[in-house]
Amino acid sequence: MRYGFVVALIGLVLGGSAGAQTSSSSPPAVETEHSAPTSAPARGQSRTGQPEAGGAAITLETSETLFDVAVAVNACGYDADLEHSDPLRRTIRAEVAAITAETPAARTSQDALCGYIAQHRLADSARDLAQYVSLALYTGPPPQLASTADQTEMPPDALQVVNMLPLLRTFVEATDLHALWLKHRAEYDAIMNRVHDPITQMVLGTNIYLKVPVSSYDGRRLLILVEPMLAPSAPNARIYASDYIVVTSPNDAGTIRLDQIRHLYLHFEVEPLVYARAQSMTRLTPLLKPVADAPLDYIYKSDVVALVTECLIKAIEARTMYVGFPAPKKPTGTRARLDLARYDEELAAYDRQAEVARRKQVELDMRQGWVLVDYFYGQMQQLEHTPEGLNESMGQMVYGMDVERERHRDEQIQFLPEGSGEFVRRAPRVPTGLALAERKLLEGDLQGADAIADKALADPKQDHADALYVKARVLLMQGDPEGSSAGFKEVLKTSKNPTTKAWAHIYLGRLYDTKVPAERTQAVAEYKSALAVEGVRPDARAAAEKNLKTPFTVPKTIHREEEPPDPSGKAEKDAYRPE
Repeated sequence: MRYGFVVALIGLVLGGSAGAQTSSSSPPAVETEHSAPTSAPARGQSRTGQPEAGGAAITLETSETLFDVAVAVNACGYDADLEHSDPLRRTIRAEVAAITAETPAARTSQDALCGYIAQHRLADSARDLAQYVSLALYTGPPPQLASTADQTEMPPDALQVVNMLPLLRTFVEATDLHALWLKHRAEYDAIMNRVHDPITQMVLGTNIYLKVPVSSYDGRRLLILVEPMLAPSAPNARIYASDYIVVTSPNDAGTIRLDQIRHLYLHFEVEPLVYARAQSMTRLTPLLKPVADAPLDYIYKSDVVALVTECLIKAIEARTMYVGFPAPKKPTGTRARLDLARYDEELAAYDRQAEVARRKQVELDMRQGWVLVDYFYGQMQQLEHTPEGLNESMGQMVYGMDVERERHRDEQIQFLPEGSGEFVRRAPRVPTGLALAERKLLEGDLQGADAIADKALADPKQDHADALYVKARVLLMQGDPEGSSAGFKEVLKTSKNPTTKAWAHIYLGRLYDTKVPAERTQAVAEYKSALAVEGVRPDARAAAEKNLKTPFTVPKTIHREEEPPDPSGKAEKDAYRPE
């Protein structure tokens, strides 16, 4: 994919470019990469490929590959929301139409391309476009426009139209779309500059509300791709494994759908906190029964963690929604004291009216099947008045829920015939490479994991530190602590992945703790080193903090008869003690 404009949002970059300038009084708002307007932009890999450790967690980008695909679907009858699109969309459509009218080869290539698109048209217009957006995200830069992933790794919707690529290459070459891309680069850059600050403010405002630190790179990425050739009213959002991607377009007023970008950003922030406690949520399974008849996608009726995540996100959105009228401004200046009493009255009236509007949204969400929105709405309301952030409060939210009470309440809801649907689509990725090695480790296939790691070490393009990390764990599971310890130390010499580094330190600390006699001083130093890794994830942080307090011991296997689960959660709630 060829990138014309890349912006790393404020505070979200680990490190910086060598040429970045800083000021002691105000940090730079963005880190920008520009290509010279008269030359081709640098060619790069697909953003759904391997991330760069230490790169930006959140980026705002444009893509020439996505531009090519968007122009192609426009040339073949994609007119959605054209009247409300940025004027640039109509300008480029007219230029392409003129080229195809004057050039027989361009016209022939367009006819072949449009025939293919017509044969693969879906009844749902949103999903019809989504398959081409997915294909663009898994396609390399022009002129090759080759798939960047094996077909087993591509999402199903992209796989449906992957055979369009040869026709797309011919169309791009015949119409010389690269020249059009260069011609309108300045206008694309102007759009990017215009939407950058609102997105930055949204990100920072959301983090302040959730009381969570600004995201740094932890192996996951949020990509915001701007493409004015698509409909502004229908952004596309999807999650591919650790990639959170939203494709958005400006309207004729120059604005974008910040609410939907924020929805994906909430997934990006909230999901790790929820999934870190996934095992504790098995007691919430009875809540799936009341939603069996709700107008929800199957995943939310079968996976309680997915249901909890979406309900929590919708509760946050309800608590922070714009209610249709502004809040009163606190008086300042010489008359501030005199005006405070009137301000307090106005604020109280605003709060009452705003609560009515928010409660209407909560009721609508509940009737659409998001049955835990009301519970989490109350929890977030309490969180606003405490110093703790969402991460610290998540455990109490889960353990403190009276499941039987919530289930009984949910059974009384009269669901609407149609739900709101979910803006974010998921495309499960079949694990390959080192991700497959991780799965084999979990399944106990040590030989298979070791073989994959050896193959990665033989490939100069692979991350050797992560491959060494797999091999070190294989040695540990095979009962070779000395070889494993040497392996983890080798990992720390070269790894730039914060998750790998933190866990390598933790494993070393545990090896020191289990020596005979134990080497507690060295173990403590390793746990502290794990906590000092910038961007350390919650699971690694929790493990390091636990082993700092209590030396690690090898778990003993004890056979116990399984006790029936307590759906009320009373025993688990009573036993819960926050750190």
